[in-house]
Amino acid sequence: MLTDAKTGAFLAVTDRARAKEFYGGTLGFALRHEDQYALVFDSNGTTLRVSPVKSFTPQPFTVLGWEVADIKKAVAALAARGIEFVRVPGLPQDEQGIWSPAPGIFVAWFKDPDGNMLSLGQHG
Repeated sequence: MLTDAKTGAFLAVTDRARAKEFYGGTLGFALRHEDQYALVFDSNGTTLRVSPVKSFTPQPFTVLGWEVADIKKAVAALAARGIEFVRVPGLPQDEQGIWSPAPGIFVAWFKDPDGNMLSLGQHG
């Protein structure tokens, strides 16, 4: 039933202007629509709906991630835009903050201005 449907992603934020700058400016997603309820971005064909809310407690785990072809290059590009990568206690991460749980698998985490945990992954 849903195997032919496109997936959408939803995030809560507390500051619309700050989120618009982060997702549109820093991460570079095209803003497709904006209304009183949400900012709607295009994330490589996936709809990313960023909804301002009055209050919000971010989760301590990843809520949204992107698979990239070259994680070292992607981390370096985001770091050059001011993104700080998260160090996770107990995980052996390299100098860029990249963790490899198995051969050929790599993950790095960063947060949006509201504390949503985001990730980059490279598999295979």
